[in-house]
Amino acid sequence: MRMLGIDYGEARVGIAITDELNITVQGLETIQRNGSDKVVLRRLDEIFEKYNNVDTIVVGMPLNLNGTISERAKITEQFVHKLKCKYNKMKIET
Repeated sequence: MRMLGIDYGEARVGIAITDELNITVQGLETIQRNGSDKVVLRRLDEIFEKYNNVDTIVVGMPLNLNGTISERAKITEQFVHKLKCKYNKMKIET
């Protein structure tokens, strides 16, 4: 099974994926958000059709250097909630 990594940004979302043995990770693509998570979720649907053996999504959490929750981390948590609702059969970690 594979893992999909997400670097959730304000303008762009970076996507990476592991090989089938979970040994290496390769950058897959960058999604332009265009101010909407719907664009990202629609593209993720297409990615999951192609890579149907993904069982885990890992989302980078932008914490402050001292480990506290940043403003961007709060926004990222909202996106993670959307992922958990839509892809509830997958393991989702931050």
